[in-house]
Amino acid sequence: MLTGPVFMLQVYDRVLASGSVPTLVVIGILAMVLYFFYGILEGLRSRILARLGQRIDARLSSIVYSVSNSLPVRMGKEAARLRPVQDLDTVRQFLSGPGPAAIFDMPWLPFYLGIVFLFHPMLGVLGLGGAFVIIILIGLNEAMSRGPSEQATGQAGKRSATVEIGQRNSEVLTAMGMQDALTSRWEAQNSDYLETQRRASDRTGGFGTAIKTIRFILQSAILGVGAWLAIQQEITPGVMIAASIMVSRALAPIEQAVAQWRGFVASRQAIKRLHNVLSIADSDPEKMDLPLPAKKLSVENLFCGPFGEKFPYVQNVSLALDAGDGLGVIGPSGSGKSTFARALVGAIPALKGVIRYDGAELGQWPASKRGEFVGYLPQDLQLFDGTISENIARFRADASPDKIIEAAKLADVHDMIVALPEGYNTVIGRSGRLLSAGQRQRIALARALYGNPFLVVLDEPNSNLDAVGEGALANAIKAMREKGSIVVVIAHRPSAIATVDKVLCLKDGKMAGFGPKEEVLKQVVQPVQRVAGAPGR
Repeated sequence: MLTGPVFMLQVYDRVLASGSVPTLVVIGILAMVLYFFYGILEGLRSRILARLGQRIDARLSSIVYSVSNSLPVRMGKEAARLRPVQDLDTVRQFLSGPGPAAIFDMPWLPFYLGIVFLFHPMLGVLGLGGAFVIIILIGLNEAMSRGPSEQATGQAGKRSATVEIGQRNSEVLTAMGMQDALTSRWEAQNSDYLETQRRASDRTGGFGTAIKTIRFILQSAILGVGAWLAIQQEITPGVMIAASIMVSRALAPIEQAVAQWRGFVASRQAIKRLHNVLSIADSDPEKMDLPLPAKKLSVENLFCGPFGEKFPYVQNVSLALDAGDGLGVIGPSGSGKSTFARALVGAIPALKGVIRYDGAELGQWPASKRGEFVGYLPQDLQLFDGTISENIARFRADASPDKIIEAAKLADVHDMIVALPEGYNTVIGRSGRLLSAGQRQRIALARALYGNPFLVVLDEPNSNLDAVGEGALANAIKAMREKGSIVVVIAHRPSAIATVDKVLCLKDGKMAGFGPKEEVLKQVVQPVQRVAGAPGR
């Protein structure tokens, strides 16, 4: 970086004064060699920064992706505003760009100004004063741009969430004519996003323009003062030009850093959010492997609800189930049935009380082990982008084809799968074949049954099934119970609990009855029927 000023100094004070062409050639060759090494070093730095960003991404991406998937379970509604994968992309892009290089160049400012002081103290004081003003502007930029930048990031997260929801519910939007209404809502949200982006850009751009203007003024001021000193014969014309270039070199990294300030602030905020998110992963200690449960499931004084809610949806539920038991959970809408199902499989935490498998709480098994003894069919079922076999096998790399086919036959979906042109290799999801609601539900049922898990929880498993599908579901529940599994069925329709032997009735989140199916149905259902058929009712 000193090559240009020194070359200029030698040309003005040595070559022009002596008129020596060989001197010009020698210092010109020297300058070319130095510029060549500058190019090599600059290229190496750029490549190192790019690889540094990729290395950080490679080391953290799997952890960030895993934590990102678990955020809704761990943080509830708060998870909607977090985008850990995008935050990691932000950090990687900043580290791979010109921002770090500009920041690394800034500490050389005193070195360059020290050389200007050696040229002449007056030039050094002038350069130092300009640098001091610019540093003050950088501090103001940091203080005044932080708020708008954070608001812009928050609005960007909301904007992305709106797009994802629209894509996920595109059929509903088209069928019910909701597109115009949601587009108006999008325009209002997008207007807020653009406003926050504009405010953040104006703040940063304003300070960037001010710093650039001051640098130009300072460079010309150095030339003016240098010319006056040269007239006074206190410095040479070469020193005047070299000092001007040196001050420009000293302040250029600051200007570049300000130009990259939005990226720096966004990266710093992303690192802060990632630190908070990754602390969730760090909070999970190493767990010793326990034998997989195979005997009983007990629920003791359970209170549970979605993360972040003030009041539990399920209150003071206690029950015990043995291997081979089938439990039907019934009750009116909003009584806490699905919340209870999520708590059983560990999808939401117990606020009070415990759920034990063979005497041990679910949290004593590593998350990767839970899938070996838990099968879950949620009410809002989702299949993943991949083949049918991958979905049934839960994307396990060591999946056994025999186990996949066994699960498909248990769910009575094997014949439907092999009838497809590509059979079990048929790609489903966004980029693949579209399946009917009933086909998706039966494949999801096969996924829940894969590996003969000890606990199978089915939430409204017959909501999209026809009579044949309901018959297959009943046979699957019966077969799993015969294998020693505990099957819990959340149901509105009586046919779903035809093959269970026990019933839990929930009302307003509390137990209204639990025990053998016939006794509970007689206790709960018949009084309702008598009330409904009473005169005047």
